[in-house]
Amino acid sequence: MTGLSGADVAIILLSLRVALTATLLALPLAFLAALALARGRFPGRRLLDAAIHLPLVLPPVATGYILLLLLGRQGPVGGPLSQIGIHLAFDWTGAALAAAVMAFPLMVRPMRQAIEAIPHRVDQAARTLGAGPRQRLLRITLPLALPGIAAGAILGFAKALGEFGATITFAAAIPGVSLTLPSAIYQAIQTPGSGDRALTLCLVAAVIAVAAVAGADVLTRWALRRTAG
Repeated sequence: MTGLSGADVAIILLSLRVALTATLLALPLAFLAALALARGRFPGRRLLDAAIHLPLVLPPVATGYILLLLLGRQGPVGGPLSQIGIHLAFDWTGAALAAAVMAFPLMVRPMRQAIEAIPHRVDQAARTLGAGPRQRLLRITLPLALPGIAAGAILGFAKALGEFGATITFAAAIPGVSLTLPSAIYQAIQTPGSGDRALTLCLVAAVIAVAAVAGADVLTRWALRRTAG
């Protein structure tokens, strides 16, 4: 097993940047989606639920290709963005977006379960006391759903860090630009004589994954103590 080169360290840092950006991008939208599914009663709710979970059942490469069609420089959305200097395809920002899309349904589920676990009588009591929707959201729903939000954030980060199919299709694997840890591992496996490098990168990925799981446990316990207190 070989040590990490400067290029490998740059790949790891870029991967962490992509995963963190994807998590921060998806987190507020995932919470809103979870809130809508848990509390909303509107036409098309089942359709929204299916659309949110679509990345889980589609091949990741297909998701990346759809993003490329929509957000590529010739796409209906990506074209106008490119004209104002915003380029997503084949860039680290595109890798973050693809990772966020793939992580999104995994983030929604624990948040939705946490919101659904909040007793309705608590919300009804606050409404009786004159609390408006915004006050109930900030003072009741958010604090009580913190364990689910923390779990969703860590799950999203872990998924974004390990995402391969969608990111390599939409953002490619350009060294120094969009080459993330999973893509680097795949390239090392395909290169004769690079088995030790692939193993080293796999061990790095495992360490980060374990740290993420440990972080999820710490965050969840903190959120539970905060909610109980």
